[in-house]
Amino acid sequence: MPDHRDLAPVEILLVEDNPGDVRLTEEALKEGKVRATLSVARDGEEALAWLRRAGRKLPDLILLDLNLPRKDGREVLREIKADPHLKSIPVVVLTTSDAEQDITQAYALHANCYITKPVDLEQFIQVIRAIDDFWLTLVKLPRKE
Repeated sequence: MPDHRDLAPVEILLVEDNPGDVRLTEEALKEGKVRATLSVARDGEEALAWLRRAGRKLPDLILLDLNLPRKDGREVLREIKADPHLKSIPVVVLTTSDAEQDITQAYALHANCYITKPVDLEQFIQVIRAIDDFWLTLVKLPRKE
């Protein structure tokens, strides 16, 4: 089975308002040797505008925080999964919340998985590697138009 690491870098959209968590994700991707092009949206409105911009190549994967300014992650998830052009993009909720209500609601809104962010860098790198191994290596994703 060909490894995605031998192919073009995967496109990841990170929807995250915390600059520290953005840096942590960038570092984890680098440390995990994930071949990815990372785009960052700092709030929910920016994320949806980024995804809907005409002519833009859609990401292979979206990493979505729930607690965002302007439009929160739940609303973003709801809109992505209701949009015929976006709904097949896997959305990994990556957030600090481990509240049962948030987990239940995220899955009800069709999140593809829910991960609570670890605060420790080494654990965070392990989470990013696990996302890479599963979503970007093992899983077959739909081809983007």
